[in-house]
Amino acid sequence: MYYVIVAAHIQENTMIRHIPVESMYSGQPIHWLNTTHQFSFGTYYNKDRVNFGALRVVNDDIVAPRSGFETHPHNDMEIISYVIKGALTHRDSIGSHGVIGRGEVQYMSAGRGISHSEINEGAEPTRLLQIWILPDRQNLEPAYGEYKFDWHERENKLLHLVSGENSSAPVKLNQDVNIYAIELDTGTAFDFTVAENRQCYVVQVEGASDINGFSLKEKDALETVGQSLNIRAPGKSHLLFIEMQKSTV
Repeated sequence: MYYVIVAAHIQENTMIRHIPVESMYSGQPIHWLNTTHQFSFGTYYNKDRVNFGALRVVNDDIVAPRSGFETHPHNDMEIISYVIKGALTHRDSIGSHGVIGRGEVQYMSAGRGISHSEINEGAEPTRLLQIWILPDRQNLEPAYGEYKFDWHERENKLLHLVSGENSSAPVKLNQDVNIYAIELDTGTAFDFTVAENRQCYVVQVEGASDINGFSLKEKDALETVGQSLNIRAPGKSHLLFIEMQKSTV
């Protein structure tokens, strides 16, 4: 299935558009995985949805109990896992091992090459966002890290999860990208600033939001270039912001 952009506002040097979950690609469910691809991935290719600036992949994965992604290789990619429900166990070829739960972050710089597995070892399904970022340079030393954020740190305020090397987030990657999370209470309003030379990809992780005239429901997304966001939560709303330098292509 190809993306259908249902609505967009375009002004000089700015753009904002809503991408509903119904227009995204849903991979054929298999016995252990139910996934939604927000960009071209694997056997799914859409020439109009290959990347958004440095953002290459956003997959919303639901992994069945006691199953997952067995050991497989990557190179030259910054990979973030953000768990929404359940837990995820990581093992890799450089000896790293870790388990993250709801609202926590796992980071892997594939660099010149690394193999890893991501398994749900629990008795309940695990839901996560798998986010791939193009690195600012290739052939880096492979690396792994994780951070167990306190859930309350994102309640009605922006929690800075991930940043580039020269910024202040606890998780740092090799690219000028910031990832933030927030959970808004019902009726709460929040403004997210996007500078003129920046762009942002928003994922409605849970709940719903009204953003600049668009109504987002769970798993919808929104792209903005140089246009700040006014957000109102009609109910409980969990959002992820992936903010980066404006693309020149």
